[in-house]
Amino acid sequence: MDVRFPKIGEGADSGKVVAVLVKVGDTIAAGQSIIELEAGKAIAPIPASAGGKITALLVKEGDTINVGAVILTVEGGEAAASSPTSSPAKSAAPKAARRPVVEDDDDDAAVEDDGADDGPTPAASPYVRKVARDLGIKLSRVRGSGSGGRVQVEDLGRYIAKLEHKVAKAGRYAAEPQGLQFPLVGTDFSVFGPVTSEPLSPLRKIISSRMVENSVTLAHVSQFDEADVSVIEALRAKYKGAYEKAGAKLSPTPFLIQALVATLKLHPKFNASLNEVAETLVLKHYYNIGIAVDTDAGLLVPVLKDADKKSLLDLAKELAGIAEKARDRKLAADAMTGGTFTISNQGAIGGSHFTPIVNKPEVAILGLGKTAKKALVVGDKLEIRPLLPITVSYDHRVIDGGSAARFVVDLVRAIQEFPEAAVKL
Repeated sequence: MDVRFPKIGEGADSGKVVAVLVKVGDTIAAGQSIIELEAGKAIAPIPASAGGKITALLVKEGDTINVGAVILTVEGGEAAASSPTSSPAKSAAPKAARRPVVEDDDDDAAVEDDGADDGPTPAASPYVRKVARDLGIKLSRVRGSGSGGRVQVEDLGRYIAKLEHKVAKAGRYAAEPQGLQFPLVGTDFSVFGPVTSEPLSPLRKIISSRMVENSVTLAHVSQFDEADVSVIEALRAKYKGAYEKAGAKLSPTPFLIQALVATLKLHPKFNASLNEVAETLVLKHYYNIGIAVDTDAGLLVPVLKDADKKSLLDLAKELAGIAEKARDRKLAADAMTGGTFTISNQGAIGGSHFTPIVNKPEVAILGLGKTAKKALVVGDKLEIRPLLPITVSYDHRVIDGGSAARFVVDLVRAIQEFPEAAVKL
């Protein structure tokens, strides 16, 4: 049985093998880690989908492999019933519901002609009908594999995989849009003076590709402002000791996350994604906040899940943990997926306003500079206040300028009027 490189996360279609944990002759169990892979801005352990005795090992350290590539071959074992990293809810789902890999573009066993008139709706269970309805799939366009043409869950999976395969083959998601050509730089700069060359790391290549794709395929606009963080600074000074006793450092970031989530609830389009295939706007009712972390290897963006459900103390503890894992390159692949909005905070480094690039498929990003004391008119008086530079970059295809201005106004208000009740332990 071949053990292949599985899909491990959003955008992680390939990776570099950084460690091989087994050898030919070893007996492994399904779910056991067999290699470590640098992919999707993280180093992730890859589990075996089947157990048995290893008869062939087809990768080595330094190899770059793609999803579906054979890692090793085993004999005398059984396939894993489910992924060891899946959640209980996912494990309980039917195994057939996983999307299959479509290899032959000419095979139309699961997909009817999309241009054809809708025929009669085939038989299907209530559960299958609900899944199809939630996904926006017309059952009349799905060819059922059950008895009498009955549509089953796996038929929906094949239908979706077929559509995705057609889109990918057409180059819909190419990093460089069709019609645009970018010249490659290959100049020999040594003719002008001494130089030193160093190879780009796999992570830097991934970052480079993502940044070019995001900057070219999105309609970027940025909105600037400043927020008076006097209230937040006073609350930090008041509760700093209590939080340290509870095992957390009370930095400004947890305050800003809570203020951001409150603002996103008022402006749901900023917590959305554009489905370019279905031409729909997907409004998300969960708040997963990506936190850009500056590391020696490059910029990583771990995602703080369900930020709206966590206290200020929970946020402070989790932020410290994910930042440390990011710098040590110990983030799991799924720790950097599922984000709905990203914060890029350069305040600890310095600088003022900057224009961050939206982290696709998100539609907006918050850039924070270094807080500086400035003169501010308060009422009829001139006072010195700590002001935080704020930039919101957004995708103008989804968000209009007026909406962005209102979002920033509400965000500034949420920061300046942060409630003390949210800080108390």
